[in-house]
Amino acid sequence: MPTFTVVPVEDAEGGSNSAAAAGGSKPVSLRKLFVEEEDKNSQGTNSGDDSQRESSPFINSDNDREPYYEGKNMALFEEEMDSNPMVSSLLNKLANYTNLTQGVREHEEAENEEGVRRVAVMVPQMGTFIGVYLPCMQNILGVILFLRLTWIVGTAGILGSFAIVSMCCICTLLTAISMSAIATNGVVPAGGSYYMISRSLGPEFGGAVGLCFYLGTTFAGSMYILGTIEILLTYIVPTATVFKGTDDEARLNNMRVYGTCCLVLMALVVFVGVKYVNKLALVFLACVILSIMATYAGVIKTMIEPPEFNVCLLGNRSLSNEKFETCAKTQIVKNQTVTTELWSIFCNSKYPNATCDEYFTLNNLTEIQAIPGLLSGVIKENLWGDYSPAGMYIENKDQPSVQLLDTPIDTDKPYVFNDITTYFTLLVGIYFPSVTGIMAGSNRSGDLRDAQRSIPIGTIMAILTTSFIYISCVVLFGACIEGVVLRDKFGYSVKKNPVIGILAWPSPWVIVIGSFFSCCGAGLQSLTGAPRLLQAIARDGIIPFLQVFGHGKANGEPTWALLLTVGICEIGILIASLDAVAPILSMFFLMCYLFVNLACAVQTLLCTPNWRPRFKFYHWTLSFLGMSLCLSLMFISSWYYALVAMVIAGCIYKYIEYKGAVKEWGDGIRGLSLNAARYALIRLEEAPLHTKNWRPQLLVLCKLDSDLSVKHPRLLSFSTQLKAGKGLTIVCSVLEGTYMTRGNEAKTGEQNLKAAMASERMKGFSHVVVSSNLRDGFSLLIQSAGLGGMKHNAVLMAWPTGWTQARDSSARRNFIETVRETTAAQQALLVAKNIDHFPSNQERLKEGTIDVWWIVHDGGLLMLLPFLLNQHKVWRKCKMRIFTVAQMDDNSIQMKKDLQMFLYHLRLDAEVEVVEMHDSDISAFTYEKTLVMEQRSQMLKQMQLSRNEREREIQSITDVSRGSIKRKKSPGAAAPSLNTPCIPEDEAQLIHDRNTASHSTMTDKAAGATPDRVHMTWTKEKLIHERNKHREGMGVKDMFNMKPEWENLNQSNVRRMHTAVKLNEVVVKKSQNSQLVLLNMPGPPKNKKGDENYMEFLEVLMDGLDRVVLVRGGGREVITIYS
Repeated sequence: MPTFTVVPVEDAEGGSNSAAAAGGSKPVSLRKLFVEEEDKNSQGTNSGDDSQRESSPFINSDNDREPYYEGKNMALFEEEMDSNPMVSSLLNKLANYTNLTQGVREHEEAENEEGVRRVAVMVPQMGTFIGVYLPCMQNILGVILFLRLTWIVGTAGILGSFAIVSMCCICTLLTAISMSAIATNGVVPAGGSYYMISRSLGPEFGGAVGLCFYLGTTFAGSMYILGTIEILLTYIVPTATVFKGTDDEARLNNMRVYGTCCLVLMALVVFVGVKYVNKLALVFLACVILSIMATYAGVIKTMIEPPEFNVCLLGNRSLSNEKFETCAKTQIVKNQTVTTELWSIFCNSKYPNATCDEYFTLNNLTEIQAIPGLLSGVIKENLWGDYSPAGMYIENKDQPSVQLLDTPIDTDKPYVFNDITTYFTLLVGIYFPSVTGIMAGSNRSGDLRDAQRSIPIGTIMAILTTSFIYISCVVLFGACIEGVVLRDKFGYSVKKNPVIGILAWPSPWVIVIGSFFSCCGAGLQSLTGAPRLLQAIARDGIIPFLQVFGHGKANGEPTWALLLTVGICEIGILIASLDAVAPILSMFFLMCYLFVNLACAVQTLLCTPNWRPRFKFYHWTLSFLGMSLCLSLMFISSWYYALVAMVIAGCIYKYIEYKGAVKEWGDGIRGLSLNAARYALIRLEEAPLHTKNWRPQLLVLCKLDSDLSVKHPRLLSFSTQLKAGKGLTIVCSVLEGTYMTRGNEAKTGEQNLKAAMASERMKGFSHVVVSSNLRDGFSLLIQSAGLGGMKHNAVLMAWPTGWTQARDSSARRNFIETVRETTAAQQALLVAKNIDHFPSNQERLKEGTIDVWWIVHDGGLLMLLPFLLNQHKVWRKCKMRIFTVAQMDDNSIQMKKDLQMFLYHLRLDAEVEVVEMHDSDISAFTYEKTLVMEQRSQMLKQMQLSRNEREREIQSITDVSRGSIKRKKSPGAAAPSLNTPCIPEDEAQLIHDRNTASHSTMTDKAAGATPDRVHMTWTKEKLIHERNKHREGMGVKDMFNMKPEWENLNQSNVRRMHTAVKLNEVVVKKSQNSQLVLLNMPGPPKNKKGDENYMEFLEVLMDGLDRVVLVRGGGREVITIYS
């Protein structure tokens, strides 16, 4: 591609720069400003995908500039230059033609002679023919055409070969249609198919398929190098072998030695100078075109004069004529009958009375024409295939022969054998690499003048052209060449000439030299393109262990990626068989094409707003058909290779999903997930959830500390253990204030929640809301968290441990109101006490029990929770025990049997114990606890009242001061009206407005919980009197040293305390050493006057226990005995 050196020039319009500076009145060009800004931006861009796709949504182009020509002698053609370029321009494009991917540039090209780096301006000047059509042709036509197509035609027959070629060409045509739609839906930077797939299907699919495409390209390099060495050792210099011998082992070892040397040489060429590969691209392409033209010329010549190549048959067996010239047993020389070279090969001496091979004795030698010609009618014999196992003779079934029974195959004689077992599916795998290379145009989209027009036209035209060439070659080979010659893979029967070479005109060396350079060029291009593809994947950062391969030389050459590519390529060379390597790269290319079709189908079906391809001749059915055909060809070619390729891609996919970087590329899989989620949410709301499908969908109420970090991370651990990775989990928190002032803190808190969830390997959602107070925030979350059918059905929170030391009652009120709201919303509630003592996800409890105290039945949640915990590895070794309480009139023995039967039907394994609690007198301890509780409640009320009075006193003083200041500032004011009452100076009026009180405070006032009023007016004397009275009362009566007056206690509180004390005694006795205790949570009192005592009852109930979870059901059955 041409590069231009940008040099400063003087402005032609306004004189010199100094004059412009002195004048100061010349307007600055907008184009100049934008170009300077663009240069600044280009210097600061980062490598990788982000700089390619996020820099600007538009493409900066200079096409709108009017062309300017230096000379006046071409002015007559000036208006036609765009459509009909000058001959010099065309030759310049041909000279700069390259088949390398975009971004391949050598550092020598970026520096001038003085070593000063110059600014290279990329000018996309390539059109459809030079930029897309010829590179695709060069990639598609290659080694298989010259070395294996004749063998495929002879083995599968014309009809079978036509089916193979048609399937593969249709597959690539459908893939090209899908690829054209994706490539014209915006700009495709360097990376080609990897970029298209990753941005359409997401980083997981993109990384997996990108690596598969990289492996396919690397093994393609191995195949081309093996083809180069096969041509070299078989046809050019067959004597240059390291391992001597005629067996297959020696041939494979020679392939390995020479293949490794060739690989090292090519790698050095790529490392030292990519520009040399660039310059030779046109030579390689010319070799391919000349070889194909020579083949067609030879076909035409067979109609006039068939070439002088004959095949020698012994009976019906084809013979290798490398060691003999005359196809006869004897010949007449100077009127004497003498034996030939064949006689010496098949007999023990050259004399006529020698003992000869039995098959040689019984059968005659026949010499037939290797290429009968287009009009010979040999096409009828080659219509059907001739498959045979490895080591069998290549025979002409129409030739008469005397067969010997039970004779072993003689490999020492000059017969032509099948080297591998042939069958239809094997031929499909060997042939498919010959139709790969359709991505060459999309890989170079940045070098095209109009990529969105050139890529579809050039790629599809190249596929149609190559399909015509392949199909015509299949028919012409079958119509011109004898069947035994077609099945001779290496041309042993025609003096070790390539079969397509003896057909070509004027000489077989045209094909030999052309195919040799074609394979060399294709191998160099594979070694050039594969490292850059790996570098593009590594720089995206989606696969962490590949990041080292994103680095290279100072000019961006992927040195480390080239080393890895050479290493993988060496594996293919060590296989040393082109027929064995071809199915491997077929798998990887087919998988890549499969996902290109899948990407187009997904984008079309989703109808995303950004899906607006300029190429309109596509449909999702064509993409789906292409995808199905790719999958079918994978298993047709080799089912075990297909499974291996899928396993490799699956492992890469899961690795990227588990360890890879998070990328948001607007891919189709995300859109597909959104559509699937929307469909599933709508379906979930169509019918109520059945009990069998019930599982806890948790809303976890977390508290953030002053640093916006999670205060109780073990709460997340417990929710993970409870969920075992299944179901919905929403982790929420509330910040007090307004969103306008604390919006950034809310986002920071949400990020901290996500980080804490990630550290606990917790799958779920996080959300932080800002509310005027905590109570309203929790209420909002309980009501509105979730979406549609994916709403929470249980709330998990930590026990407010510091509520007794709090100076206000907000913590107590918030907790109790949360309990009431979850009950009203029919949601289950889980309250964990001492949550910081719970085990982390890394701990393993070796033994112990999970004790369930089943006091009342509220849906069976108590039974389900220990079963769910046992599914997690932390609690897996803990046994489940269930305790229930029997009263005086209950039959405890029958209760135990019934409970055991119930657990049997529930399929739960647990020990059952019935605890008898007899009616007993209320102990003095219970009365004492109740008395202390009520005294504490009374003290808290008095403290609250004192605090309110202090606020009123301060407000009163403030108001008096304000009134005096106002009077001093207005001495000359008018006298007050007679209708306005005068306020004495010694009287202070206090208006206490509580319009901004919280929701819970307003509720308490409505219920009469506090003696406060919304508006109060006290005189100064009354204020002092009430304050002194309160102080005297507090001094006379010490609340902590009062004599117990049990007869004045609230009997309801006494009974409740008695239940809590007795139940706690039993629970502590039975479950003090258990790993976890699950308890029924009693509900708060309906009368809100008893709220201050409710928390005391729960404290007494859990006293002496370490890990406790209070459970309150949601009012529905969550476990069933039915299947």
